[in-house]
Amino acid sequence: MALTNLRSLRFLRTTQRPSLSVQMMWVGVAIVAVFVLAALLAPLFHTWGWLQDPLEALANPIHESPSAAHWFGTDRQGYDIFARTLYGAQAALKVVVLATALSVLVGVPLGMLSGYLGGWLDRVLLFLMDTIYTLPGLLLSVTLAFVVGRGVLNAAIALSIAYVPQYYRVVRNHTVSVKTELFIEAAQSMGASTWRVLSKYLFANVIQSVPVLFTLNAADAALTLGGLGFLGLGLPDQTPEWGADLRQALDALPTGIWWPALFPGLALTLLVTGLSLVGEGLNEFINPLLRRENWK
Repeated sequence: MALTNLRSLRFLRTTQRPSLSVQMMWVGVAIVAVFVLAALLAPLFHTWGWLQDPLEALANPIHESPSAAHWFGTDRQGYDIFARTLYGAQAALKVVVLATALSVLVGVPLGMLSGYLGGWLDRVLLFLMDTIYTLPGLLLSVTLAFVVGRGVLNAAIALSIAYVPQYYRVVRNHTVSVKTELFIEAAQSMGASTWRVLSKYLFANVIQSVPVLFTLNAADAALTLGGLGFLGLGLPDQTPEWGADLRQALDALPTGIWWPALFPGLALTLLVTGLSLVGEGLNEFINPLLRRENWK
């Protein structure tokens, strides 16, 4: 009887619901999906006449409160805030995806080469990446934005430099631990070239943590882009951008005009929250030890 009860308890444990982080991951996926749809459909809505031109200034009364005509109200230049918010999702996702993709394309190969070859290359890259990693991300992005100027590609470059060391360190450490495995030594003994070992045998074994890092860095990049826009260093003037719109809305806040600041700020907060939730849930899926602990 006691053995039967013990088995029943074990069965209940194994059939427990997923942990909170996995459940919240799907909330994050839904949030991110809404922003992706907004970014994709905004130009189509504008073509159909359902959405105003986000670049047409003085087309509406200034500082008009939210209404049926202007769902999110208008700002001090007569822009429709609803249109600006939807097009802001498009600008944010473009820069964030491009910045994180550039970081992956640079950090992952450097990490694999450094960990596999070792020697002076490993020491030089470790010193360089550690130096970049010690710098505050926002400060580094602001400095680079001054150098490269405004624009989608320039903003992505300014953001990506801060994330390269993270991919480098994760991939390099995995490569160092995997390159001593028997299947790597067997491939080397059979005369496999460095490129073949890296691409066929190492890559699939050291890339598991990259999707988690990608989503978490994307959340940080969205927040940093908002900071650059707030400082006037993001995208060109008049481009729909949440950070720049927040800067423009500050002057009206003391007078009780809250809507120009609320909706861009809320959009930025939701996007960052959604990406962070996806990253935390992916971490549990990819890390089997963490998943086993949380599902007990």
